[in-house]
Amino acid sequence: MRWKTSDATCLTRRSTTMWCECFVVSSRPTLSSAGRMCESETLCVCPLMKSFRRTCCCCIPLTSVGFCYIETANLDGETNLKQRQVVSDLPLQGAESPLESFHSRIECENPNNDLGRFRGYVEHRSGLRVGLHNNNLLLRSCTVRNTETVVGIVVYAGHETKAMMNNSGPRYKRSQLESHLNTVVLWCVLLLFIMCLTAAIGHGLWLQNLTDPVFKVDTETSPALAGFYVFWTMIIVLQVLIPISLYVSIEVVKLGQIYFIHNDLALYHQQLDSRVQCRALNITEDLGQIQYLFSDKTGTLTENKMVFRRCSIYGVEYPHEENARRLEVYEADRSEEGSGRSGTPQSGRSRSLSCRHSSVSLHTPTAEEEEEKLTNHSQPSARAFCSRVAKEVLPDPELVRKLNWFLSPALALSDGSSGAPSSLELTYITDFFLALALCNSVVVSSASRPPHVVREEQTPLKSLEEIKTMFQRLSFSPFSALSILSPPQIKASPHSLAHRMFAPSNSTTDESESSLEGTLETSGLSPKPDLSSRVMEGNSAQTAGREAKDDDGARQDAEDLTREEDCKSEADEELLYEAESPDEAALVHAAQAYCCTLRGRSAESLTVDLPGIGSLSVPLLHILPFDSDRKKMSVVVRHPLTGQVVVYTKGADSAIMDLTGAPTGAAEAQEICRHVREQTQNHLDSYAREGLRTLCIAKKVLEEEEYHVWLKGQLRAESSIESREELLTESALRLESSLTLLGSTGIVDRLQEEVPETIEALQNAGIKVWILTGDKKETAVNIAYACKLLGPNDQLLTASCGSKDACAALLLELQREVDRSGVPAAGNPGKCGSGGGAGFILVIDGRTLDWALQDDLKEDFLLLSCSCKALLCCRSSPLQKSQVVRLVRDQLAVMTLAVGDGANDVSMIQAADVGIGISGQEGMQAVMSSDFAISRFKHLRKLLLVHGHWCYARLANMILYFIYKNVMFVNLLFWYQFFCGFSGSVMTNAWVLILFNLLFTSVPPLLCGVLDRHTAAHTLMQRPQLYSASKVSVPRMFWVTVLDAFYQSLVCFFVPYCAFAGSSVSVLSFGSPINASALLIILLHQVIESPTLTWIHALVWLLSAASYFGFVLLLGLFCVTCSPPTNPLGAETLQMSEPPFYIICALTTVTALIPRLLFRALFNTLHPSPAVLKSAQTDREDSGNYWRKRQRWNQSRPKNRLPVCADNPGLEPCSDTVS
Repeated sequence: MRWKTSDATCLTRRSTTMWCECFVVSSRPTLSSAGRMCESETLCVCPLMKSFRRTCCCCIPLTSVGFCYIETANLDGETNLKQRQVVSDLPLQGAESPLESFHSRIECENPNNDLGRFRGYVEHRSGLRVGLHNNNLLLRSCTVRNTETVVGIVVYAGHETKAMMNNSGPRYKRSQLESHLNTVVLWCVLLLFIMCLTAAIGHGLWLQNLTDPVFKVDTETSPALAGFYVFWTMIIVLQVLIPISLYVSIEVVKLGQIYFIHNDLALYHQQLDSRVQCRALNITEDLGQIQYLFSDKTGTLTENKMVFRRCSIYGVEYPHEENARRLEVYEADRSEEGSGRSGTPQSGRSRSLSCRHSSVSLHTPTAEEEEEKLTNHSQPSARAFCSRVAKEVLPDPELVRKLNWFLSPALALSDGSSGAPSSLELTYITDFFLALALCNSVVVSSASRPPHVVREEQTPLKSLEEIKTMFQRLSFSPFSALSILSPPQIKASPHSLAHRMFAPSNSTTDESESSLEGTLETSGLSPKPDLSSRVMEGNSAQTAGREAKDDDGARQDAEDLTREEDCKSEADEELLYEAESPDEAALVHAAQAYCCTLRGRSAESLTVDLPGIGSLSVPLLHILPFDSDRKKMSVVVRHPLTGQVVVYTKGADSAIMDLTGAPTGAAEAQEICRHVREQTQNHLDSYAREGLRTLCIAKKVLEEEEYHVWLKGQLRAESSIESREELLTESALRLESSLTLLGSTGIVDRLQEEVPETIEALQNAGIKVWILTGDKKETAVNIAYACKLLGPNDQLLTASCGSKDACAALLLELQREVDRSGVPAAGNPGKCGSGGGAGFILVIDGRTLDWALQDDLKEDFLLLSCSCKALLCCRSSPLQKSQVVRLVRDQLAVMTLAVGDGANDVSMIQAADVGIGISGQEGMQAVMSSDFAISRFKHLRKLLLVHGHWCYARLANMILYFIYKNVMFVNLLFWYQFFCGFSGSVMTNAWVLILFNLLFTSVPPLLCGVLDRHTAAHTLMQRPQLYSASKVSVPRMFWVTVLDAFYQSLVCFFVPYCAFAGSSVSVLSFGSPINASALLIILLHQVIESPTLTWIHALVWLLSAASYFGFVLLLGLFCVTCSPPTNPLGAETLQMSEPPFYIICALTTVTALIPRLLFRALFNTLHPSPAVLKSAQTDREDSGNYWRKRQRWNQSRPKNRLPVCADNPGLEPCSDTVS
């Protein structure tokens, strides 16, 4: 089937008519237009698209639901379900609609590789334009789940799809050692040119001065032309000097190194069943040269398993102490080593919150693992962020007590002067939890219900009169704005409740009651067990205790609500929440703990359980998703009771607090808002100091006219192609203004294991660790203290400014303060920030960082940052993270490493010299963009200190050894030119010349490059100073190696020359001891330099020597005309049968290697590394302590005296010997 549609580009703004092919995805076996059989429930779009190169589709689900669910694990690694919905106002809505009736024009942007953005619109025949965005798009390689039928219109195809345009192949990064190697090769080329030029000039002079030759010489060629010919002849003869084979050898060695890194069990994480991944094969040695490490906080240093910890509503803090004790017990059991599966916490409150798994404690890691295994067994699809410890939240007793006042018709409300909560406070509490349940993108499902199936509307839980009676106890509407308050409305006024609760401010009571009845009749109210009655069971006897704020009564309230939640969970099947972030999941679970449960989601509405009411269908008008620029998310809903348009917003406090404002009119209402704002800010600061992640919750009530005006602008922004992002941001700012602050939340994110030890080891290794995070300053500082980045003696320097001029002045003032302190600067790479020394820590926020990164201030900022021990960038955006990394990398010319776990860290990871992704809770974007992937931050310690050190030392020494053996062997041929008229002749067989570097001396360098261990792994882990203390400088050691090679070649050539002087030995016989000595010198040179000597090394060296001698013997025995015009027959056999051959080889080898041996011994004696000395001293101390302990143990042992007998008369008699 074909539809006539059109596609257009956003650059030319011209539409081109084209035939687009449609496809149908159905759970019923149906033959699609691609000619493939579509199979059930889970269907990958990629195979269908692949067959006819159609990829991105505007989805039109042929159901009344209007949306479908996809999984994008093949694109970004995220396993949680994402919702895609039908284009609004599309004429095709249902399977009965004929596809031929679609006659609309689609215009979209040019193909690009941005997976998170799609701009376009559909223009109907009527001229109406409907915007297309990413929620209407199915990408190639995504997987459609839980959807019966989908019809799609192809907008991109073939290589224009986003998936194909993102497939740019592996990124190539050149290591620093390779850059040095290129310089070394250029020096080798220059050296080769000098040697060939010398031979050419020498040959020309030799021919010019030659008179009466006794052998045949070409006298017709001029000396200059002959010299020119000899120049190119020597290029061919001495070309071995250029180490072309070294590049191939390096790649082979890196494969061996990666194999050992990949199979290191210390870098394996059992719970995730993941090990280190080496995604870049050419920069392993850079792991051993890191000088600056940039780390994200959330998910990198922490677990990224968010657990609801505490909250603040209406300026009142609810600490959730019972929940805190539960988490403490969990942490204690988590840190215990060797805890078995049967371990039980020693706490009286450590009972299971659910009757389904009461045999397993919640506070052990085993309980969480078993819960995940059990749920995974029942539900095959992966669910993100739903660990047991995060789902179960113990309610705060005080907050439960106030909810009980709200639910019980027997208790009257007051203005807050007594123990009863005020009606305004209950308004905030109701809106707070409603916002937690509504303002999210969580996908709701269960074991027996797909995510897109919403419960049918059923009979109300309570009658209309009961609901009105319950709300008539309120003196303030929970769903009205503070802007419509008047002073009489703040106090209790039961007579006007219906007027204020269900109708606009100018309506009458009768109209409001009828409006309420009509609204409730059309709302979805699901029949549930009477929650309020169960919560209030047994509480009537405790009323007096509640008014007196008795702690036991409050705790009993919490237990009642918890018991009610357990019974409700037993009655109803467990809901499964799949969130895009762990924060979202934690807040939804927190709302569920207070009986405000998100039950279902569709494209037009949300089903929410409210305490005492039941299930309500909340119309969903609009969603403004979270983005890193706005740092907040909003939903626009129409309240089912009032019919008002309400905006619920949650986000970072830096984004929400500035948008809150006091209502106009009522002075008392303004005072209340000011008080709530001040108290909430104090609570936010307290949460941040405890290391909690903070979010603010706010709301706004829109008038109908105000909402329609905003909606027109929003639809205009959505339907635009050019500057869509800017228009959408402006529209969101118009909506998210003058908000009413409801409260805040504090979510705990546990620190990963061994993070403090890892950071301390990295600092002791000379690596500067900087943290770049989007959290609050107090949270980042608290985490920095917890992970030992900040010591108790360190001084904090805070940079927070309101203008660029103030930022410039502050940077200079802080720099002067650092200079006056006399604390040694930590800015020198390799000498920075030791773990034990005190220093300055610079803390800078995102707004100040924007000014500091500008061209005229970045030098001052960099100087100050390098003078400090560490840097904490708070409230920083992904772009700012990458800018900081590039600034340090380019300006300081140092080796940088960036580590992160989320999509917001991708730019930082790609900007660094080495990027490391952590496969955590936020998908695989960071891993897919990284060079190396690990599962825990602690693995950095061994990856850098051990494997990085080994890889760099191995490759550096192998490069120097390759240069040495090439220069040494080539110089033997060069020295011979002085005795053959610089004619380009050689004194060795051609086969030996070819195989000397290709076979006889090629394997030992590879073996040492893979297996050499200059220091044991446990020593490198215990002594991080060895990381930077024992680095090999390839450019500096190059000339030392070349000079040593020149000396050894002189000895290797002239010792045999002097031995055979005046004899009639042939050319090949003269070259035989030279070649043999050269081979022995090269192999024994590696024995001296190699720190590791094993049987494998010995075997390879013996095989290399045996292969040479075996080859030349066989060549001399059987080869008659293998190397014309010379004849090798019998030459090697004759030489090896005479003692002078072995004397010459021994004398040459010893004479050539003595300087190298003496140099190595003297250097290690006179200039030992401080870290090596400290390691040796520690080894001696450990050995001394061992022998002293053994001596004390021997002295403490009782001496066994044997009785005297005839065989041993000299022994002392025992006390029990019979005389």
